[in-house]
Amino acid sequence: MRIDLITLFPDFFKTPLQSGLLGKALDKKIAEVNLVNPRDFATDKHRRVDDEPYGGGVGMVLKPEPIFAAVESLPAFDKQEVIFLTPQGETMTQGLFRELATNFERLVLICGHYEGVDERVMHIVTREISLGDFVLTGGEIPALALINGVVRLLPGTVGKADSLIAESFENDLLDYPHYTRPAEFRGWRVPDVLLSGNHGEIARWRQAQQIQRTRDRRPDLIRRWDLGDKGTRGER
Repeated sequence: MRIDLITLFPDFFKTPLQSGLLGKALDKKIAEVNLVNPRDFATDKHRRVDDEPYGGGVGMVLKPEPIFAAVESLPAFDKQEVIFLTPQGETMTQGLFRELATNFERLVLICGHYEGVDERVMHIVTREISLGDFVLTGGEIPALALINGVVRLLPGTVGKADSLIAESFENDLLDYPHYTRPAEFRGWRVPDVLLSGNHGEIARWRQAQQIQRTRDRRPDLIRRWDLGDKGTRGER
């Protein structure tokens, strides 16, 4: 997958894109991230990318010309999304990450700043995505979250693909509790079932824990899970 980042602050991404599983995935060419600065496409001597809003108001607005030029400088792909990171977009979910990882060869991510972008930029945007119901100083943090969430789902990023199946938000359930050595720590013991070697009992215990944890912490998810097709998620 190719990811093109339209950002005024390309240095923001340098260390995160070199770290952990994400850095390894990029090294292995599982995905490619290309950083594009709209300032490089500004036409005046000051390389200005923002201006005052028509109609008055506080703050500045990103101009359309540099963003259009930056996006149009990139090669076209048959299966691509041009995404604007904005609090007004649909909220990031595991299902959204899975959709983008599965259905697209290329993502163009536009990071907004200041009071936003000229509305005419929306003519080249195919999707608006938000990190949540809050406002940040720019779109770089949401873009990094989206890149991380999508790339980790691409084949080869995570060593054991099976580990992606039972994690939080797959099948609308949170993850089950995890334990490792020692078997007892400060009086807290690992549940006996995990030490039993009975894989059937362990699987049933883990699913029961997922259901109970989701019921306790995320009633919105458990309602969605309860409405799902029981035949597609196994017996409770």
